[in-house]
Amino acid sequence: MQRQEAVASIQAKVKNQNTVKHMLATEAIMMALARRLGQDEDAWGLAGLVHDIDLELIQGDMQTHSRSSAEMAREMGASDEICQAILCHNEAHGISRQSLMDKALWCADPLTGLIVAGALVRPDKKLAGLDVSSLVKRFGEKRFAAGASREQIASCVKIGLEMEEFLSLGLEAMKGIAPELGL
Repeated sequence: MQRQEAVASIQAKVKNQNTVKHMLATEAIMMALARRLGQDEDAWGLAGLVHDIDLELIQGDMQTHSRSSAEMAREMGASDEICQAILCHNEAHGISRQSLMDKALWCADPLTGLIVAGALVRPDKKLAGLDVSSLVKRFGEKRFAAGASREQIASCVKIGLEMEEFLSLGLEAMKGIAPELGL
């Protein structure tokens, strides 16, 4: 699977720009995680990029979500490892996360929401001035970015990262693509 083909497929299938931005942010975090953990940046990035490509097609059916994303990724030539990570990022299927990529996508997926929410409460609504200490504080506020599963984010310890390091890595990755995210 090539990134250019994945982006073209996303443009054809995903109209909601917030979903597109989420997938771009997840891609950036997954690539940063791959660099940090000595893994294949391109493969990890692609897993993050296409993990939610089916969201508009499934029309809210979470029992279908990620199965169709994994199938679309497979049709684009994605490896079994990428397809497995995409498939098991949806806990509705009850598939355990075994590989490092599986676990990384699981904890990176909700982190994007926490970071975006952190930026949006700032006066300038930008990532540039957001720091890790603010994210750590917000992480403890259950009502803040309530859709960003704290349990999933905290599972970063299963890939060998402490919370503060994971938040910092994710924030820096998203700052690197801030213009694409509109933040």
